[in-house]
Amino acid sequence: MTEAAQDVRDAGATGHGPSLWRQRDFMLLWGGQTVSETGSAVTEVALPLLAVVALGASTFQVGLLTAATTLAFAVIALPAGAMVDGTAKRSVMIVCNLLRLVIIGSVPLAAAFGVLTMAQLYAVAVAAGVCSVFFDVSYQSYVPSLVRAEHLMNANGKLGTTQALAQFGGPGLGSGLVWSVGAAGAMTADALSYALSVLSVLGIRTREERPRARPADGTLRRRIAEGLRFVLGHRILRRVVACTATANLFSGMVSALAMVFLVRVLHVGPALTGLVMAAAAVGGIAGGLFAGRLAERLGSARIIWVSMLVFGAPQVVAAAARPGWGVLLFPLGWGVAGFSAMVYNVAQLSYRQSVTPPELMGRMNAAVRWVVWGTLPVGGVLGGLLGTLIGIRPALGLALVGTWAAGWFVFFSPLRRLRDVPGPESATAAP
Repeated sequence: MTEAAQDVRDAGATGHGPSLWRQRDFMLLWGGQTVSETGSAVTEVALPLLAVVALGASTFQVGLLTAATTLAFAVIALPAGAMVDGTAKRSVMIVCNLLRLVIIGSVPLAAAFGVLTMAQLYAVAVAAGVCSVFFDVSYQSYVPSLVRAEHLMNANGKLGTTQALAQFGGPGLGSGLVWSVGAAGAMTADALSYALSVLSVLGIRTREERPRARPADGTLRRRIAEGLRFVLGHRILRRVVACTATANLFSGMVSALAMVFLVRVLHVGPALTGLVMAAAAVGGIAGGLFAGRLAERLGSARIIWVSMLVFGAPQVVAAAARPGWGVLLFPLGWGVAGFSAMVYNVAQLSYRQSVTPPELMGRMNAAVRWVVWGTLPVGGVLGGLLGTLIGIRPALGLALVGTWAAGWFVFFSPLRRLRDVPGPESATAAP
């Protein structure tokens, strides 16, 4: 272990040390992520607009393009975790961002020479998604080596706030850039954001612990199985995964129904739907800002189920919204859902990072993400089906209740008897 990394570990053991605001390396990581997340939010707007406006893509083609951006999470998340665990996470993050700089940058370059095609956009979406999988797994596994254990909630809260801010401001910034410099030009901004992220990660001085040597018989399949076995064999982690996967299933239903509910049931004009939907991002920003303080007051373990069952309960009022002033119930419930989800995500991620041995960190994060992201598209299909069969409002109400009820998975688990998250030493006996 390097001297800088040992200083971080020692500070965590003694409970002393500077706050995150004065930790240069974390601030560099956070700053780079802020720029990168904002750039990615711009591309979420610019990429489909480029397909529609510049290439005349059909609705089906745009749907395929959207699906291509998340395809990699379902296909390679598990092997990515096994590969990341045997590699320096910081190096993987740098390489992934350099590749995304080239991949995203190829779009405005091709547009400038008039050779851009839908085939290239599909390839860009898939290739950038692959890089995102490796980056995200490395990034979540790298944070525990950069900050002290008692700062994990605060660190993840700050990083979560950045994501919520990007979701809130990114689409508007993307629309503005598309209007002023065109969709291809807007994607140039995303490419440059990866360059800034690379510089920020290069500036980090703390070096992580050297990955353990892989056993001679440690095949990729065996290492993937070890990660899944750890997650599913851990009596609390498997409940957390069940909770998150169930919540994502119903959240996928909510996402599929929300826009239709606003336009066809509440008769909200297209110009105002974006403003109403932004309430979730506002709630998410608040959740990221207050997650650390709430964990200190209520307990870093207890907050996991409290965030779902207590903070998330009022979200069901969104389904009771009515045309006129009653429409305000929707952004109220939507904002509560965003707040609850952010506090929960920060808390459960911090728990996972705290109880997982370093040599399993990448495989744990990849296994969890593979399971919990897999329910999102299923929820989208289920939401559309139930909205057709039983009506939009009843289906939305069912989805919101289901999102809240997912919290019972963690309530009826050993987590309920804990106030705070145990350290890695005491948690290794949990599986």
